[in-house]
Amino acid sequence: MGELKEKIKGNTNEAVGEIKQQSTDPETRQEGREQESKGKAQQLKGEVEGALGNDV
Repeated sequence: MGELKEKIKGNTNEAVGEIKQQSTDPETRQEGREQESKGKAQQLKGEVEGALGNDV
């Protein structure tokens, strides 16, 4: 079940990060890049949890 939660959180962070990167404010664009990276990491974590099953 944790696999699905991580993937959903990852998708959400990626989407919000992409939106923030469209800003004209450099700080907000940087936040967006960082949030998108965090989302990708969360998705990867979810995929690993799914591959390993309950052994994680």
